[in-house]
Amino acid sequence: MQQENGLILAQKPDRLVSGAAFWRVSAVVLLPFIGMVAAFGIAPDTVTEPVARKQVVQEVALPPLPPAVSANAGYWREERVQRGDTPGALLSRLGAEDPDAAEFLRTTRSARTLYQLIPGRTVRALTTTDGRLLALRYQANGKVLNVQRRDDTFSVTEQPLELERRVMMKSGEIRSSLFAATDAAGLSDAIAVQIADIFSTDIDFHRDLRRGDRFTVVYEMLYDQGEPIRAGRLLAAEFVNQGRAYQALYFEYAADQGGYYTPDGRNIRKAFLRSPLEFSRITSGFSGGRFHPILQQWRAHKGIDYGAPTGTRVKATGDGVVEFAGRHQGGYGNLVVLRHQSKYTTWYGHLSGFAKNVRKGARIAQGDVIGYVGATGLATGPHLHYEFRINDVHQNPLRVVLPSAPPISADRKAAFDAAAAPLAQQLQLLRGTALARID
Repeated sequence: MQQENGLILAQKPDRLVSGAAFWRVSAVVLLPFIGMVAAFGIAPDTVTEPVARKQVVQEVALPPLPPAVSANAGYWREERVQRGDTPGALLSRLGAEDPDAAEFLRTTRSARTLYQLIPGRTVRALTTTDGRLLALRYQANGKVLNVQRRDDTFSVTEQPLELERRVMMKSGEIRSSLFAATDAAGLSDAIAVQIADIFSTDIDFHRDLRRGDRFTVVYEMLYDQGEPIRAGRLLAAEFVNQGRAYQALYFEYAADQGGYYTPDGRNIRKAFLRSPLEFSRITSGFSGGRFHPILQQWRAHKGIDYGAPTGTRVKATGDGVVEFAGRHQGGYGNLVVLRHQSKYTTWYGHLSGFAKNVRKGARIAQGDVIGYVGATGLATGPHLHYEFRINDVHQNPLRVVLPSAPPISADRKAAFDAAAAPLAQQLQLLRGTALARID
């Protein structure tokens, strides 16, 4: 026990020493903070001097209150035109229970535009709380119809639309067709047609589209008081077809004159389009021989047949002069022949009719409509027979190497680079994204 007690007695001083050390360390750590608290504290029973206080009164001028709005001042309300709407039904939804206004709009010839209601368009009306019509605004066919009430009389004016231009960016992916992809991306058919026109010299939209192809566009959208009216010009576009990227940037080199070029200034256009139809299907290709369905014999087919409904527009594939336009004595039926430069000619057969001003000697620009699909001559159904000849020798239009249009001239290169740089940056921003819409 003594030894055990000795051990106990020997251990107690150690614990005391270690405890004292702990409190010494704690004091060193906490002392500065305790001192700080003491420095900022106030001792008990300390008498402080009273602080002088002074009352200050200052007059502040208030802005005058706006006059109270009269109930007769009215308020604006808008409604979208629904299918089957009449002016009377529309006025009723706008809160205009005004027989005088309804009678005026019904009998006034200058207000007839209101009877050409287009579903989806917006009509705005200013009415009083008791239903009197004070003003009405409706835009259609590029004009704005304004109806104003002065006391008990009405006046009608029509003015051209002053549209606001906004630049938009969108991208999409081909799943089945170009139109389906642009619809999914929220783009109008006008933009889809521009895409096809711009890239038609490099991409045959009848044969070359593949699932997974992508496109990106920068374009104008025109608005009237915040309401989208129509798509404008395509400013820049990129189309990735079968892994190969094609880019086009619009450059206006003179008032209302411009074209599409690659970022390095090469003309996106070729001297000829790959196809004379915007969208159709090839029913018979270029071949050394095929069984003719009417002649019932084997013979060479030296052109491309495009199946399309009667009346489909046929476009000139290149700038040229009309060499022939009329009824051909052979199997071509109604035929247009264009000569391009000196050695190139293009033939357009089986037409149902000719476009206005298409006659021998007339100058035609690439993309101009020259006729309409038909089934005249030796044809079993409506289609276009298209031939491409060099020095009067038939060539396969889908395989022949087409000459390019002139690039940006040296005197315009600096202006082109300045205009093209921001457009190219916008395309790069969206490249590789899966965005369908950026507003």
